[in-house]
Amino acid sequence: MKNRFKNFFIKLKNYTFSLILTILIALLTFAFLFNMIVYNIYPGEAAVFWSRFFGGTDILSVYSEGLHLILPWDKMYVYNVRIQEIKPEMDVLTKNGLQVHIKLSIRYAPEYKLLGVLHQQVGMEYADKVIIPEIEAVIREIIGTLNAEEVYTTGRKLIVEAINKAIEQVAQRYINIDDVLVRGIILPEEVAESIRNKIKQKHLAEAHTYVIEREKKEATRKRIEAEGIRDHLNTIASSLFNKEQYLNWQGIKATEKLAESQNSKIIIIGSGKNGLPLILNTETNGDKN
Repeated sequence: MKNRFKNFFIKLKNYTFSLILTILIALLTFAFLFNMIVYNIYPGEAAVFWSRFFGGTDILSVYSEGLHLILPWDKMYVYNVRIQEIKPEMDVLTKNGLQVHIKLSIRYAPEYKLLGVLHQQVGMEYADKVIIPEIEAVIREIIGTLNAEEVYTTGRKLIVEAINKAIEQVAQRYINIDDVLVRGIILPEEVAESIRNKIKQKHLAEAHTYVIEREKKEATRKRIEAEGIRDHLNTIASSLFNKEQYLNWQGIKATEKLAESQNSKIIIIGSGKNGLPLILNTETNGDKN
């Protein structure tokens, strides 16, 4: 038994150098290949696996967050699957050849379940290869049908409508477009100033027209009111025989209003046959005269 242990330690001593060298080589190889073997998938990321000897890109599986170990001759491609934003700017020409500067904001994310297909057919530069060219193409097309004033006034709405159509095309490339915003439409300053002055003059003309129409309606209202007063006076004149009867009638109306008032009052009744308030008693006034 002692001889066996003794022989084992003798052999171990003979192979110590080789064993240590082997371990060191293994450690150095692992350290050198660490980034090719160990993949950390962080929050908001996902990965596509590519096998060198077994079928290439795995389009059926998407590798989620966490630690993943692969063979050094294989590879993982890590994608950001959060909503991202790019802010492209472009110069386009209007129908009459005027250059317009467009500023956009595009929010997007890859289709998670189809990440393998996206990687195989488009690649990691899908924003530059698909999103920007598709949207830029529709913007150039729609701006090319407008003149400078139309771009300044209604162009934004038309651009958004065209972009919505482009989003449908982009979605066929396994990409989700969250939103596309038009941050700015910039015309050459002299053209923009000319358009602003034209729009200002148009609004002033509309305001002037409004004032004229308002005055015409006010004149019509006053004419109708005057005709109503005239008809009212003619009716009264035709129903009363003389001035005295007219004043008596007005006195009766005044007495009724005084009687309906809630305030305390003293009414002095005249001595005439009509018994009206003294100030309206035409008979009493006549007697004094």
